[in-house]
Amino acid sequence: MRPARSTQSTKRIMFVEGITDKHVVHHICQRNLEFPDFGIEQQQGVDNLLATMEAQVRVPGREVVAFVLDANDNIANRWQSVRDRLARVEVVLPRRPSLAGTIVPGKPQVGVWLMPDNTSAGELEGFVRTMVPDGDPVWPLAQRYIGSIPEEHRKFKPRKSSRAELYAWIATRRNPGRLGEAIGAKDLDTSGELCVRFSQWVRDLFE
Repeated sequence: MRPARSTQSTKRIMFVEGITDKHVVHHICQRNLEFPDFGIEQQQGVDNLLATMEAQVRVPGREVVAFVLDANDNIANRWQSVRDRLARVEVVLPRRPSLAGTIVPGKPQVGVWLMPDNTSAGELEGFVRTMVPDGDPVWPLAQRYIGSIPEEHRKFKPRKSSRAELYAWIATRRNPGRLGEAIGAKDLDTSGELCVRFSQWVRDLFE
């Protein structure tokens, strides 16, 4: 996979919410050299991503365009927002997202993936959490650490506890930092069912 190029010159492109999303997708693809070529661009937030959908589908010469965004607290509402915007450019999405990732053939072909798994409320970190290796000895310690923080000292909302656990675990890696780098370093496992399903959606979309 080549580095992302400018939106107007890229015929086959994926739009994601932010830089962390971009790094995660990039490193998943880097782990497998058989991935087709496409660009990735981050949109600095979900609102910007949603706002740009119609324009990106209309770019002349575009062959494939994908959108990866968090379901957040209400997957039905998020999906309806995406459906409404794409309907304005005659891209008709199904009533519910496909478990395998949604692909609508056409010119351009359009794909949508709602993090974490197209069926649940949540976000990118929920997707990445499934990549923590089974039986990892540090994972329960990271969970215990976050769980032991008194409520009055928690700066994160209760629904963000699993995200906090993931970043506590990431902090114990040889090079702590971005989630994508943990994938590149093979600290995170890309062979799990959800990551394989996402990878297949990317292949099916861009090949």
